Amino acid sequence: MTPVPSFDPAIHAPGRLQICAILSGVDEAEFAMIRQAIGVSDSVLSKHLKQLEEAGYVAVRKAPLDGRQRTWLSLTAAGKSAFAGHVAELTRLAGLTAPTLLGEGFAG
Repeated sequence: MTPVPSFDPAIHAPGRLQICAILSGVDEAEFAMIRQAIGVSDSVLSKHLKQLEEAGYVAVRKAPLDGRQRTWLSLTAAGKSAFAGHVAELTRLAGLTAPTLLGEGFAG
């Protein structure tokens, strides 16, 4: 089933878009791995995750690993659908770009 193109402001911010992209390729990922992959602090990642969690797009699970409490993240079904729709809309918008702008060095 092709996702319905839909621009989603909850996903569009660069950090949240990166988080969704990473999570779309895995069942779940550990907080520290996401933080390192997108190059932000714990507090910035936490803020992004809070917005995605409030939108119903990310599930957060805490579990011990090697004697320490770890935070695991995953996209919910709604998150997967919203991300796919957002990517479809970005792809649609990119398709509207004039071919001369893409290949011939746009001088503005």
